[in-house]
Amino acid sequence: MAAPALDCAKLEQFQGKMLGALNGAALALMTSIGHRAGLFDVMSRMRPATSAQIADATGLNERYVREWLAAMVTGGVVDYAPATASYSLPREHASLLTRAARSDNIAATCQWIPVLGSVEDRILECFERGGGVPYSAYQRFHTVAAEDCDETLASLVESVVALVEGLPEALARGIDVLDVGCGRGRALNRLAAAFPRSRFTGYDLGEEGIEAARAEARDLRLANARFAVRDAARLGHMDDFDCVTAFDTVHDRARPDAVLRGIAEALRPDGVFLMRDIAGTSHLDEDVALPAAPFLYTVSCLHCMPVSLAAGGLGLGAMWGSERALRMLSDAGLGRVEVRQLPRDAMTLYFVARK
Repeated sequence: MAAPALDCAKLEQFQGKMLGALNGAALALMTSIGHRAGLFDVMSRMRPATSAQIADATGLNERYVREWLAAMVTGGVVDYAPATASYSLPREHASLLTRAARSDNIAATCQWIPVLGSVEDRILECFERGGGVPYSAYQRFHTVAAEDCDETLASLVESVVALVEGLPEALARGIDVLDVGCGRGRALNRLAAAFPRSRFTGYDLGEEGIEAARAEARDLRLANARFAVRDAARLGHMDDFDCVTAFDTVHDRARPDAVLRGIAEALRPDGVFLMRDIAGTSHLDEDVALPAAPFLYTVSCLHCMPVSLAAGGLGLGAMWGSERALRMLSDAGLGRVEVRQLPRDAMTLYFVARK
């Protein structure tokens, strides 16, 4: 039987889509370089300038700057005036590409593309024989994650904490708070500085991150913040905390079910658990509608799932979704849950859970 004829219109449409994906991936990589090199930050403060002037202002090599600018111009990020051979970064673009943009800085998020790409060979090995890839294999992971955290810190006290009714007032009075998977402690130290009457504890598996958290706490002279290396699945606390937080970390764990049970045990009877996670749905057919779904599933496949599997875990993945999260919270003894979102942040859910 002859194969059915190809739908030429569908073929051409898909060809265009994949060419767009190729250009988009290349642009994301170059955007990451522009962010790390400080090019966007400097150009946002300059009038139209030549590549030599931009290189001089940034202290970078002109030949590399010129080639980078060519990628930015052809990618529609930077404007180019042939008559004067000058380049400019539109203000609208700068508002999404500079460090001044804080949580709106897409350039900082583009750093995840080279971070994830660095483990491609290791991931291919997992496709062939299973298993996972440990945290230690991801170059610059902690650095990029810390910068991601920095960008959201501006809204932490004013917006995120306010999602929990009564929590800002309780923190001001003085309560005991635990942050599970605290990384370098940026969020916890920010809270400790904002609420000096409360007592803050941060746990993470990585010694490097904990040392960085302690160093920052010392620099900020925070007497109310302490950090320790501890497995989130073995918290070992019973009714010790009024509030527990976990920011984008539960789904990475080997045993997220054990982590959630430990959190429930660590909470006092009237305590609250604030969990931030990816805004998936637990249903692939529904996730198709999410604007960043391909990126989020890629992050899950290349990082969140393999780091869990490397530790012999469940491999839950970043896109475990709200439905499964609610079920696991309930199974852990945290059955009273409200799901919240912040304006202009469609990629993130906040679960406010109580016993």
